[in-house]
Amino acid sequence: MSALEDLRHITTGTITTLLLKRGIRHSWMTGPMPLTPGGKRVVGPAFTLRFVPVREDLATPESWGKPISTRAAIEDMPEGCVAIADAMGVKNAGIFGDILCMRMVKRGVQALVTDGVMRDKTGILKTALPLWCSGIAAPASVNGLTFVGWNEPIACGGCAIFPGDIIVADDDGAVVIPQALVEAIAKEGLEHEEYEEWVVKEVEKGVKLPGLYPMNDETRKRYEAERKRK
Repeated sequence: MSALEDLRHITTGTITTLLLKRGIRHSWMTGPMPLTPGGKRVVGPAFTLRFVPVREDLATPESWGKPISTRAAIEDMPEGCVAIADAMGVKNAGIFGDILCMRMVKRGVQALVTDGVMRDKTGILKTALPLWCSGIAAPASVNGLTFVGWNEPIACGGCAIFPGDIIVADDDGAVVIPQALVEAIAKEGLEHEEYEEWVVKEVEKGVKLPGLYPMNDETRKRYEAERKRK
């Protein structure tokens, strides 16, 4: 399997732990949570979108038809990407609605992640686009934000995200993996998930946590011996 396929079997919790061991503390985005929990884990390269505070002379309904607009950005999204929008945590202006989400589905976009909010909830749910956001609001984006560009570095939920970074999102939220670390995180992540599955079985047997989680030398030898037997 490829690293991206491997990441579909690794939780965001495990990924944050492995990144923490490499000194990266800001990998989990504050704000984005699944609009419909219980969906499949999403993994894909980031396609970034950036909003700035509202500028009344620029953020108008007429701006939606201009070359720099959310509509134009959607037409530039490659199949398989995860669209990720820096909306600065603004919660009184929905950045996308059902029509834009439907177009993203038609473009083959895997998911949308934002620290902002959405509008047209009923319609969005009908599109079946996997979505992580901070909530729902009826007003349109131009009520509180100005869209300024795409495919550039952004800040979303307190994390720096560059185009092409890998986004992993599940019921615990969304995390970003720097491109240079993807292979290592995927490999170590599978090993970590296997270890935690073993720990769960040990806890079910009544084993105490000290020395088990994390492992001491004695437990590690026992764990490695059981792995070899399997």
